Amino acid sequence: MGERVNRQRLTEQFLHLVTIDNPSLGERKMADEVERQLDALGISWEEDDTYHKVGADAGNIYAVIEGELPGTPVLFSAHLDSVAPAIGKRAILQEDGRITSAGDTVLGADDLSGVVEIFEVVRVLKEKKIPHRTIELLFSYGEELYDVGLEQFDFSKLRSREAYVLDGSGGTGTFLYKAPSIISFQVQIQGRAAHAGFEPERGIHAILIASEAVSAIQMGRLDAETTVNIGEISGGTGRNIVPERCTVGGEIRSYCHERALKEMERIESLFAVAAERHGGQSTVTKRIGCRAYETGMDSVAVRNFRSVCEKLGYPFDPQESFGASDNNGFAANGIEGIVLACGMESVHSVKEYTTVDVMAEVAEALVELACISEQK
Repeated sequence: MGERVNRQRLTEQFLHLVTIDNPSLGERKMADEVERQLDALGISWEEDDTYHKVGADAGNIYAVIEGELPGTPVLFSAHLDSVAPAIGKRAILQEDGRITSAGDTVLGADDLSGVVEIFEVVRVLKEKKIPHRTIELLFSYGEELYDVGLEQFDFSKLRSREAYVLDGSGGTGTFLYKAPSIISFQVQIQGRAAHAGFEPERGIHAILIASEAVSAIQMGRLDAETTVNIGEISGGTGRNIVPERCTVGGEIRSYCHERALKEMERIESLFAVAAERHGGQSTVTKRIGCRAYETGMDSVAVRNFRSVCEKLGYPFDPQESFGASDNNGFAANGIEGIVLACGMESVHSVKEYTTVDVMAEVAEALVELACISEQK
């Protein structure tokens, strides 16, 4: 079977998208471009207005391409934002075939590689008049902030129960089937200010409270499924002032959601006990950005992807991940999916790169997935 993907078009599309600024919660220009391309393809779309809730400037973009083949719809998804620095991006085509940034920003292959692959699939299906099942497209905002955009999405719109999220690293055929819950938390400790030299007895030392609680927290890898980290501490107004306030930030990750919740309870208790001991107060703000999931090897998404890999001669490489993606949100809403490696390497750094070879191979796989008319 010859390659159906237009590699030159794929490359040009990617290079173009890289030039568009797309920081998290500032994806308006990228959303406008995605909507322009959907219009050019004759695909109706809708953008929700949930971004007002979180201070963003663009919403989730949803579209449906009705198919001719029987079978349940399939969902292809990618996100619109890139991690900072994502303003002023420039793509450089290297002699070895890699596409890199200029070195002062990220490239944005996370997740623009996924966006261009989805558009290339739609173009191939339309141009070559290839029969396919119904396809749902979802482009989310704010994914890099632990799926904040997808969290606002109205899932009742979706008909698919099989999803392919274009948001992974690795070679063609690599996919992620397991990811953790992630709980982010911030603790505000309230003490009482006093002069540290003249009347320290009148103060309630917020940093002391924080240090006692933090020192009691087990950090690092707690077990094979769980990690805990305190990554931020700030407080105090002067060297000679008993600090009135202290803020502590951290996160918990676990493949077991209940384990993550239990660890969060323990951490809250440690801060509460330390604060009470010294006469202060602690207030915990937490957000469950992602809920753990594991997509079984017998799921429709995995079985269909396996059959496509066999047909195209790709490796079939399931991997666990200790990061998260929009697939956490799909799983939490009853949609079985996997995260496909889509041509992003050294992500979240200015050394990020992609290759046209991988993007083209992934697009070919998506074409095949769109053409599976029955659940095997």
